[in-house]
Amino acid sequence: MAKSPSRVIWTGSRAVRHLCAAAEAVPVAAEKRKRMYRRLSELGASGGSVSRTLNELILEGGKTSKINLTTCIKKLRKYGRFDHAIEVMEWMQKRKMNFSHVDHAVYLDLTAKTKGIAAAENYFDNLPPSVQNHVTYSTLLNCYCKELMSEKALTLFEKMDKMKLLSTSMPFSNLMTLHMRLGQPEKVLDIVQEMKQRGVSPGTFTYNIWMQSYGCLNDFEGVQRVLDEMKMDGKENFSWTTYSNLATIYVKAGLLDQAESALRKLEEQIECGRDCDFQKKRRHDADREAYHFLISLYAGTSNLSEVRRVWNSLKSSFRTTTNISYLNVLQALAKLKDVEGLLKCFKEWESSCHSYDMRLANVAIRACLEHDMYEEAASIFDEALKRTKGLFFKAREMFMVFFLKNHQPDLALKHMKAAFSEAKEIEWQPDQKTVSAFLNYFEDEKDVDGAERLCKIWKQINRLKCNAYILLLKTYIAAGRLAPEMQQRLEEDNIEINPELENLLERLSPK
Repeated sequence: MAKSPSRVIWTGSRAVRHLCAAAEAVPVAAEKRKRMYRRLSELGASGGSVSRTLNELILEGGKTSKINLTTCIKKLRKYGRFDHAIEVMEWMQKRKMNFSHVDHAVYLDLTAKTKGIAAAENYFDNLPPSVQNHVTYSTLLNCYCKELMSEKALTLFEKMDKMKLLSTSMPFSNLMTLHMRLGQPEKVLDIVQEMKQRGVSPGTFTYNIWMQSYGCLNDFEGVQRVLDEMKMDGKENFSWTTYSNLATIYVKAGLLDQAESALRKLEEQIECGRDCDFQKKRRHDADREAYHFLISLYAGTSNLSEVRRVWNSLKSSFRTTTNISYLNVLQALAKLKDVEGLLKCFKEWESSCHSYDMRLANVAIRACLEHDMYEEAASIFDEALKRTKGLFFKAREMFMVFFLKNHQPDLALKHMKAAFSEAKEIEWQPDQKTVSAFLNYFEDEKDVDGAERLCKIWKQINRLKCNAYILLLKTYIAAGRLAPEMQQRLEEDNIEINPELENLLERLSPK
């Protein structure tokens, strides 16, 4: 029976409304994910709680669906916010959200990064047998490789082989990475041969490590052979990372012309991806990362004009310029010692940022202090104190070293004291280079009083260790001062007297 025109019109209009509503829902959902991630990413500056933030979002009427949370976890991991990422997953566990095999693998990786290998092993051992599959096994193998635990890695690899879990390139790539980090690039070639004998096809990551191994062996013909094999293998393994990897190899070798040729190829890959409509949205973040590599690598070739050109291209290609993009270009400009350009770029970010990121301020402060621009560095730091809750330790350590270099130990000690007062619940300790800078300065200047003031600060917050006492005693010796009571002080502070301390104590005691 023929449909009436009114019926067709009514059905069609309903379909149109349904399609419009669905189309509107996509950007709304995306905006909600952005809003959630923005709140979570700001915790790095505010020091707030992940669970409290997520609970507040629910109270405000927001939805914390698994897909939104998973997107946030992915971004937090990408930018190194592992503590916050695992807190999100633990919040999900408390709310009884189901974990897939991939979720368990992600949680395993985050556990290793935030709580250590032993905790990761314990988590893996307690997984149901059905979840102990190639995904979680490969993740545990990756954890061992990252920690350079070669014996455990090889034992697990053999176990995976017996369980027939070596059907993909990833476990092989993990072992290749392990050998590269152990300074054994020649062993990578053996793993590639074993992969081929087993009929396992290399992936992009595998090819990249293989190229790196040849680069470390200064076999650039070998690098080219791998690249040629990739081309013959098909386009699915070819991406901008291929050329960023190639450029990195050439930069390390000092072959700057070849590096810049690879970078031009990288840009061609970006343009190719931009022109392709298929999965265009998924390419968005990857394209941004590609620009970051371009900027860093052009800085590696000391090509300031190309750094500026690519930076302008990045800003014009995206609706927003993220903190991480600004951090990337600031680091490049610092490397090229373009302080004027760096400060201009920093002020541009500072005037428009939604979330103040202390990492960017640290780059600017370091660049200023390295060029003896104290007023500018102090101005940046003062503004940071107003706009974020920290953390300020790295910046304060830069000022400490700067003041010691300029023979102003009182101001350096002032920053040390402030850093410890800000630490509170955070187990912060100054970098060993900072500690050495202080005590070497006091030893060179024969300033016993200054060294004692520093040790007094450390004692107040339970940071007075054996190494500090060694350098303190050296300062006494350099100043020609005796300290017969020093052994009693060491005992009172529960410092174990090792042979080096014993020798120094003998030199401090009256004959």
